[in-house]
Amino acid sequence: MLSTRRSVTASLALVAFLAACSTTPPQPQPPAKPAEPVRMPPPVGPVYVPEQPAPAQPAPPAPLPAPVPLMTPTTFSALPGWEQDDLRQAWPALLQSCRGLASKPEWKAVCAAARATNGSDGAAVRRFFETWFVPNLVRAADGADTGLITGYYEAMLYGSRKRSGAYQTPLYRVPDDLLTVDLGSVYPQLKGMRLRGRLSGKTVVPYSTRAEIARAPLAGKELLWVNDPVEAFFLEVQGSGRVQLDSGETIRVAYADQNGHPYKAIGRWLVEQGELTAEQATAQGIRAWIAANPGRRQELFNVNPSTIFFREEKLPDPSLGPKGALGVPLTPGRSVAIDPAFIPLGAPLFLATTEAGSEVPMQRLMMAQDTGGAIRGAVRADFFYGFGPEAMDRAGKMKQPGMIWVLLPRAVQ
Repeated sequence: MLSTRRSVTASLALVAFLAACSTTPPQPQPPAKPAEPVRMPPPVGPVYVPEQPAPAQPAPPAPLPAPVPLMTPTTFSALPGWEQDDLRQAWPALLQSCRGLASKPEWKAVCAAARATNGSDGAAVRRFFETWFVPNLVRAADGADTGLITGYYEAMLYGSRKRSGAYQTPLYRVPDDLLTVDLGSVYPQLKGMRLRGRLSGKTVVPYSTRAEIARAPLAGKELLWVNDPVEAFFLEVQGSGRVQLDSGETIRVAYADQNGHPYKAIGRWLVEQGELTAEQATAQGIRAWIAANPGRRQELFNVNPSTIFFREEKLPDPSLGPKGALGVPLTPGRSVAIDPAFIPLGAPLFLATTEAGSEVPMQRLMMAQDTGGAIRGAVRADFFYGFGPEAMDRAGKMKQPGMIWVLLPRAVQ
């Protein structure tokens, strides 16, 4: 703020009057001459003006770091354990991938060559992969080439088509009011992304969360009733499983849809709450915590707002795994779930990690044939162990660091 000040200078003049009785009038005085203006002498020589510093120039912005490539081509000799892996064990999984990929231009010649290769000849199989593919090391955006490798399995549950006795936990089919909007059909840059919800009047609103469904069950949408709420929850995490019915029939229940809410890991929540350590947060550790805290079971389940809806499938060949996101049966020990935003679905990949809960190396060729709500990121994979108690035990302990190389057809390099 600016302020003003006023200064006044006053001069007092004393005038002496003689009040004499003189009759002579005072003589008028001539007016005073105006004061001469003060004139400054002209400057002598140049006037000195101090030099002013030049204004500081802003520093140029630092160059942005070069983006880390998602995939870096390398050689098969750089893959640890490549020479030791029996590639014939991955051959059935490759042929399954070709069923889902053969129509794509970059895979036609590859799959035709696979069909002409003797899958029981180890040397021929190795020659096929080294001829038709180039391995690419996968890195995350921050440059890390090591990520998390987990495991999953096909569960076995016991159930009934009717609610009775011990069968009190529902497995739901897809509700009629669940809306699915393919965002890629409107915005091509969002290809593969879907929005799920339901109508409320003329407005699309989020679908019910797990907690809301627990409070207000989806009456009439029950596919089956099973006898164990804990195993039903883990079935949703795995995405598919088998149910032995009280009639003696065994069927498969497969992923059909989801309520649109993101998956949240209950194990991580237990660690954040101080209930478990990171080492204890395995499937086995979580089950033990639930057994010790039965009154908090639903509280724990509600941490994950995602709910999976199922469909029933026949089980003509129990030796075959469930169908993954590629639409072909999974091969135990040779199929993995990946994030398709980074790794092409169906592609072979070489995995270098360690056995579940140990430091024993596990280095083998796999096929990226499935996806999952918890599988997010470039260096991230979920190892399919198959069906049965041993598969369940090993999958529950699998939480190992690992590296991934994607094998891409040479034509797309």
